Amino acid sequence: MESIIGPVVGSVVGEHVDCHRNFQNDVDDLRKRVAVLKRRRNDVDDRVAELLRVDEKKVKEEVQGWLEDARKVIEIEMPDIEEQVQNVSYLSRGNLGRRVRQKIQEVREIYDRGSFPQGLVIERSLTIGVPLPTENMVGEVNVKEKIWQYLMSREVGIIGVCGIGGVGKTTVVKHIHNELLTKVKAKAIEFKKVVWVTVSHPLNVFRLQDEIAGEMEETLRDSWDELHRASRLMEVMKTVKYVLFLDDVWDKFTLHRIGIPEPTMENGCKIVITSRSIDVCNYLRCQVVKVPPLPEEESLNLFLDKVGQDVLRIPKLEEILKLMVAECGGLPLAIVVIAGSMRGVEDIFEWRNALRELRQCVVDTEKDSEDEIFKRLKFSYDRLSNSSIQECFLYCSLHPDDWEIGRKELIEAWFCEGIVEKLGSRREMHDKGNAILNRLLNCCLLEEAYDKACVKMHDVVRDMALRIKSTGPGRFMVKAGIRLTKIPDEDEWNGDLNKVSLMNNVISFIPQNLSPKCLMLSTLILEGNKGLRQISECFLANMPQLKLLNISRTGIEVLPDSICNLENLTALILRGCWSLKRMPSLSNLKALKKLDLGGAGLHEAPEGIEMLENLEYLDLFCPNLWVPVPPRGKINKLFCLQYLRKHRIFPTEIKGEEVARLKMLEWFEGRFDWLKDYNSFVSKLNHFRRPSHYCIKVGGTDKDKERHLWKFNNNDLPKQVILSRCEIGEEDELVLPDDLQDLRIEDCNTVSDISIFQKDFTQLRTCALEGCRGIGCVVSLSSSSSTSLTVMNNLEVLTLERLFSLRDVVKVEKTRSSLAPTISPHIFPNLKQLRVCNCSKLKKLFPCELLQGQGLQNLEFIEVSHCWGMEEIIGWEEEEEGNQTTIPILIILPKLRILKLESLPELKRICLEGRVMVCESLKSINIYLCSKVKRIPLCLGRANVQPSLPAIKYISIFNPKEWWEPLEWENPDDKIVLLPFLQYTHGDTWVDIKYQSVSAFEFASTSFNYLD
Repeated sequence: MESIIGPVVGSVVGEHVDCHRNFQNDVDDLRKRVAVLKRRRNDVDDRVAELLRVDEKKVKEEVQGWLEDARKVIEIEMPDIEEQVQNVSYLSRGNLGRRVRQKIQEVREIYDRGSFPQGLVIERSLTIGVPLPTENMVGEVNVKEKIWQYLMSREVGIIGVCGIGGVGKTTVVKHIHNELLTKVKAKAIEFKKVVWVTVSHPLNVFRLQDEIAGEMEETLRDSWDELHRASRLMEVMKTVKYVLFLDDVWDKFTLHRIGIPEPTMENGCKIVITSRSIDVCNYLRCQVVKVPPLPEEESLNLFLDKVGQDVLRIPKLEEILKLMVAECGGLPLAIVVIAGSMRGVEDIFEWRNALRELRQCVVDTEKDSEDEIFKRLKFSYDRLSNSSIQECFLYCSLHPDDWEIGRKELIEAWFCEGIVEKLGSRREMHDKGNAILNRLLNCCLLEEAYDKACVKMHDVVRDMALRIKSTGPGRFMVKAGIRLTKIPDEDEWNGDLNKVSLMNNVISFIPQNLSPKCLMLSTLILEGNKGLRQISECFLANMPQLKLLNISRTGIEVLPDSICNLENLTALILRGCWSLKRMPSLSNLKALKKLDLGGAGLHEAPEGIEMLENLEYLDLFCPNLWVPVPPRGKINKLFCLQYLRKHRIFPTEIKGEEVARLKMLEWFEGRFDWLKDYNSFVSKLNHFRRPSHYCIKVGGTDKDKERHLWKFNNNDLPKQVILSRCEIGEEDELVLPDDLQDLRIEDCNTVSDISIFQKDFTQLRTCALEGCRGIGCVVSLSSSSSTSLTVMNNLEVLTLERLFSLRDVVKVEKTRSSLAPTISPHIFPNLKQLRVCNCSKLKKLFPCELLQGQGLQNLEFIEVSHCWGMEEIIGWEEEEEGNQTTIPILIILPKLRILKLESLPELKRICLEGRVMVCESLKSINIYLCSKVKRIPLCLGRANVQPSLPAIKYISIFNPKEWWEPLEWENPDDKIVLLPFLQYTHGDTWVDIKYQSVSAFEFASTSFNYLD
């Protein structure tokens, strides 16, 4: 041992002495090397800046990383070393000298990496822009022509579209945006980027910078200095000839403050803003275009379009209707909303009364004032008549401007606060809530968002709602999404406040002495303040009527004990609070109906949950929670529970019979570690009433696998079981719920085929087999039971992924007495979607017999990808291949809409020559990296009938264009007819025969729109 230790110690001591002796020389060497590195860094910076000024380039990530490493050494680490050199003691020179030598080596390596022989920048492949959803444009034709004229003019750089709220500014400019986008894609106009950003009030410089940078496919999120961000954004935008649309601008600002280059005749860029204020337009030196109210005839046509033409059949109504339209003042938003409020009204007396009320609303209203639109919109609000529905509408204004509000979350809040009367079940609750939302949508007081699961408020309608709740008892204080850095002062928290929303700001702390006296406050929303880590004890002390407290998506670490005194609290929402470590006992919150801890960082659940007898909604999906909760045998005390979600279920925690005793339970979601615990649970549950929605996972703890439990967090959650990494065999028989709809089996290597099904699961609609190495075939017709075949007969979606032993999807065995296969003509008769991915031993997708029977007649979607051994889609026996016939054999797939074949290097054919696939509904063919395919045996119309224009909309290939020319089609005329729909790749860019130069991102986002 001494023979080893001695040299080692001697080496360390010798190195230390050497570092001490040569300390000053090493420091001087480091300084020289850092100076040389700094010169190279400056040279690279200058070269990058010069290259970015020419054409459309962007800095390589490798170069960006090198510049950051060099900056760190030069600006941070070297000054720190210099400071230590000035203050180092004689005895410490050896230790610091060792660090200096390490830094010398690091600087040498960074310097060597900075040569970049392959260049500093690459071509920027920008997405040109994305079309916006628009409404029909009414009456703004002249305005549109004038704006377009200025856009095409070299002399005008900034165009300001001005008019009062609701006059139609955004609508006309959206139409211009979309038309401009089409022309740019067709290269009819020489712009490279079309950007749309909604600004709103008050001006949020950081958000505006982030959104513009995002549209330019850059990021500024690593910088929190406004000036630095503006400089970076300016450099990016200078490289692109753009048109920038800034919608709903309220506040004055300079373009340079944001980082937007000034449009000039030299750069050819354009900016279009919409604003209610002509002062804002003049401040930005805009060419102003005013949007006037609609003329009488167009106002009437728009009103009739929204209220329904049938109203003209009512005697004597036409005159009243014209008078009502006149009271709308030619404002499109007012016309739409008021017409929506009168839809379905046929009583002439009610129309006359509505006209009287509308006239009372707009009396003494000054022309061109904001009151002109607000009072007309309030007429529609008043006509809701039902105070509960009015409160539901006003509640929407608590969200930030232009916010997409989830329907489900909105409905939950209405019921938790008692705005809508309590109903017996969650289904009834959501039916009632959706009926209210549909009423508000039909009245045009809300808009349906692009995501159908959300709704939005028009900014003018939101302003009207906030004006209604800005004064008097029940007042709202809404400061949402305005980048507020501190909580409002105590004098703003008046006693008449009913609801306060401070969501999506950057509030980081609440002063220790802030204790607002809000005796009537029922709602407090702090959601989205990610830097908020603590709430003081006294902050909630004087809010006795608080019903809903939402602290979701904050950095909160500990909840104050004062929360236990909120005896009227019905909803406590802490979703996504990853830093939350501790909560006080909740046993005093007897009124609590909803406790949402989904995604919280808790290691231990709060005490007293079993005491909350009114609890209806309990989400304990906390990945770090490793303590059973509620305590054993206590779950059945929560007899009002309708929703239960938990990340991990312990064997002693929840038993099947206990859940079954929860008579109100409709929604259950959770994970068992072991198959035997799951089997015991389901066996008991099968004998009792099951929840109407459930997702049960067994085994598996990988983070990526948890996506299933999050994916179905909506009201359409199927009855689902996910088995992950389970040993399913004879000893551990698999028990499945009788009413199972969706089964996913992941990485269960003991599963060989679907013979695991022991029952006739007639409700099973979706099945996914992923990563099961023991599966050689999905269905073997020689061994499968009739039960298994019945299961397959009801299936609508089948996914096969990472099945590395799979050789057959359907294995057909022939009998000894006959060459005829033992095939069921009805197998997969209801299958709609089939996806096969990463099955390397699979050589054919279907046996021919399957398609010649009644199977696959409902198939709409086929995707086969990354199956390296795949040779043909429809396989034929060798005997049949040798018996070619001159009469084509038809394979009819009447409902197939998408055929996607990707990364199949050995694929030689789709089917044998002499066979024809008849696909009259086919809309998309996607063939990527299948270079051996030379023939497409598709008939795109009905059998023996060639239509003049097939249903096809897209043909996309990753192969070079030359692959298309020699490609053979079943009907030679198809190649000519389908040429306009062809898209192929050229480098990293999609080339579209119609539009040319369509980026891959755009294609991916648009290619499936036709499926609706």
